[in-house]
Amino acid sequence: MEDFLKEVYWGNTVKDYLIALGIILGGMGVLRLFRKTLLNQLKKWSEKTETKFDDYLILGLERFGLPILNFVIIYWGIHYLHLSDRASKVVTVATTVVITYFVVRIILTMIRKLLESYVLKQENGEAKLKQITGIMVVINVAVWATAFVFLFDNLGYNVTAIITGLGIGGIAIALAAQNILGDLFNYFVIFFDRPFEVGDFIVVDDKRGTVDYIGIKTTRIKSISGEQIIISNSNLTGARLHNFKRMEQRRAIFTIGVVYGTPLDKLKKIPQIITDIIVNEPLTNPDRVHFAAYGEYSLNFEVVFFVQSPDYKQYMDIVQDVNYRIYEAFEKEGIEFAYPTQTLFINKVNN
Repeated sequence: MEDFLKEVYWGNTVKDYLIALGIILGGMGVLRLFRKTLLNQLKKWSEKTETKFDDYLILGLERFGLPILNFVIIYWGIHYLHLSDRASKVVTVATTVVITYFVVRIILTMIRKLLESYVLKQENGEAKLKQITGIMVVINVAVWATAFVFLFDNLGYNVTAIITGLGIGGIAIALAAQNILGDLFNYFVIFFDRPFEVGDFIVVDDKRGTVDYIGIKTTRIKSISGEQIIISNSNLTGARLHNFKRMEQRRAIFTIGVVYGTPLDKLKKIPQIITDIIVNEPLTNPDRVHFAAYGEYSLNFEVVFFVQSPDYKQYMDIVQDVNYRIYEAFEKEGIEFAYPTQTLFINKVNN
């Protein structure tokens, strides 16, 4: 038996091969035991905590950390043997590639989970998750590019020359696609600063409608007349934008004109009549009612009140009801609304 263990194949004895195999199998066994015992306990502990970060950390360890450790054990076991320079280089390169791949996957998974956690804390978070896809495309490109540079550096290539080439090429691409890059940057601004979100009713210049989709380059708005408006993200972030979704209340202001010749006592009653109507209307707060001006053909009262609802239809329903009640109250009091009139005074001269 001892003679068999001393037999040499490809520069290593049978005993060396058995030790290398024992290192690999023993290491994998320890990892398997760790997964069944300690890792399961860590999972139960993380489920009891309020933060999600530890859940993501343990998930990353299970999905990517353990495979990396498995490859490290295989690498350690193989390198126990006496390998030729070529074989050793192949094993090192393969292990480096695999570990780099799993490390990148860990980083990208953690970033995505953190972004999802950030979005889910917002209002209507579930509906906004699809916005992460655009951001992850950019992050994927950046992380993988960095990983390839790191990999080439570890494989002995001249990374400085590669980075210089990428830098010159990147400047050329940036100059050629500056509008696209500007829209991409502004997509990040929209995502993190949140001047508007999907479902918000916004007004941009003379365009108005509900935000239907926020993309990497453009945002789509469904206008009130039914068509879809497509606006670049740069134009949106650079424009003066009105977001009516976040309005807590609406201000109503209008003028009522009554005829000249209305008795003074009735004129003095008008502010209180209108104020009482507004006070008794649900979801309204009166601001002021004043005899504001002498018009060309009417005595003008300015009415201002607030509707405690951002919904435009509900706002118009309330304004309509207030108008009905004012009309009804004026009829009871015998107060006449004014309309455009002209009075001609004719002076008869006797010859």
